Amino acid sequence: MDSATSTFNSVPQGVRRHIAIFGRRNVGKSSLLNALAGQQVAIVADEPGTTTDPVNRAIELHPLGPCLLIDTAGFDDVGSIGTLRNERTKRVLEQADMALLVTDGTNDLQHERQWMALLNERSIPTVVVMNKVDVLPPTLTQTLGEALGTDVVAVSALTGQGLDLLRNAMARLVTDDVPHSITGALARPADTVVLVMPQNAQAPQGRLILPQVQTIRDLLDKDCTIVSCTTQGLSRSLQALREPPALIITDSQAFAQVKPLTPPATRLTSFSMLMAAVKGDPEVLAQGARAIDSLTPQSHVLIAEACTHVPMSEDIGRVQLPRLIRQRVGEGVQFTVVSGRDFPTHLQDYDLIIHCGACMFNRRAMLSRIEAARRCQVPITNYGMAMAHLHQVFM
Repeated sequence: MDSATSTFNSVPQGVRRHIAIFGRRNVGKSSLLNALAGQQVAIVADEPGTTTDPVNRAIELHPLGPCLLIDTAGFDDVGSIGTLRNERTKRVLEQADMALLVTDGTNDLQHERQWMALLNERSIPTVVVMNKVDVLPPTLTQTLGEALGTDVVAVSALTGQGLDLLRNAMARLVTDDVPHSITGALARPADTVVLVMPQNAQAPQGRLILPQVQTIRDLLDKDCTIVSCTTQGLSRSLQALREPPALIITDSQAFAQVKPLTPPATRLTSFSMLMAAVKGDPEVLAQGARAIDSLTPQSHVLIAEACTHVPMSEDIGRVQLPRLIRQRVGEGVQFTVVSGRDFPTHLQDYDLIIHCGACMFNRRAMLSRIEAARRCQVPITNYGMAMAHLHQVFM
């Protein structure tokens, strides 16, 4: 594998644009994914229902950049298994930055209209794609557009006809509302920044976690001087500096050790708090952290992890946060932990949701969860915000 390929493949899914492909069975969704990817990624067959679970493919899609294409099961699938597949397909809406709604125009458009309504309701930019233009009458494009109330791009996944038009249509829908700098105004060009990164049982062996790597890159882009240390080495690192650093960024679990050592004029934050701005809504998450003060011994708290790691001793979500909250509120507080894409539908059963930093999710997925919590009137925060509030780093 050459270095260019290795670098491309290392781009994490959480920072890729997620493009979901929806449509009936056998309209050519998988064929379209393969055509856009330029290789055989998804299985293609004439038998309806070939795609059962969402299929992801990371690609570099000009002119959109790093993307994650998501092929889904046909939304007209039937039977008990079909119902389960439809539910999985609908869950992809939570992470879709953009949608391709594929049709071949050979059926009534009842399902397509329903899905257009779902996509519009969630404000997901959508391109309607008429596939199989190589065998369908050209006039069908206009007919479909009038029926669905939108422009239609005609393509042939088989021959490649119209793929350039489709890519251009997708590029026109791109909106970039994601903060460009992880550290934002907290770190200015040429600042000295200390990164406190505990190397304990939770730290991955031989590598850094994704938020740490992304933060380092952000600071390098600002030409900052970066001093990296463990919790035990913080005092020594500060003494080696001529002047106090402008900023200290710590792992949330080390707030209690780092805060007393932080110089008065130095700002203090955590990697997870920085992720709150990149992946979510920091004001909502900060407000959710304050809801900890309203918990009672009868409260029920949901801990949501984006990744599916094997829990280690002193796990921040499963051990440290429950322990700190019970010490403050009472031993009766109940905690439920979910991981990966699992997320309860009945959020009203909980008094508070504490989410991880969501480095493995894209921004759309995290905002979808924040919106779900808002609809159920349940406060939501993240690990960093919760730990900061519990250690009185911010009020």
